[in-house]
Amino acid sequence: MKFAPDLDDGSRNRISSYGADYVIVAGLRHERNIIVTAERVISGWGPADAAELSSGHMQELAQLTPEIVLIGTGRRLRFPPQAIMESLPRLGIGLEFMDTGAACRSYNYLLGESRRVVAALIIP
Repeated sequence: MKFAPDLDDGSRNRISSYGADYVIVAGLRHERNIIVTAERVISGWGPADAAELSSGHMQELAQLTPEIVLIGTGRRLRFPPQAIMESLPRLGIGLEFMDTGAACRSYNYLLGESRRVVAALIIP
């Protein structure tokens, strides 16, 4: 899906489009898992599936000091073990799991509101 271009100054990483096996951020196509923040894109993050998320993956996200983390779990919504789902909220960080397309759309929306949002996207 391609998004309509927005009118900000281009200084923040926006997700411009996504598909079943890719995400385009700031004009670059990514075909492996990534973390996206307003200022950074970190390639090669995370597991192949949400069920494989570990406390180490969550600590890496917490170090980015987000207000909220959106985890895109691939083509379909999948939930990790309960302990993983509780890890960031215990630190006062919002955490949502959704399919990767929904995470991309939500990330752009929250970024537009100047929220400290992180999208951690599993790209199958």
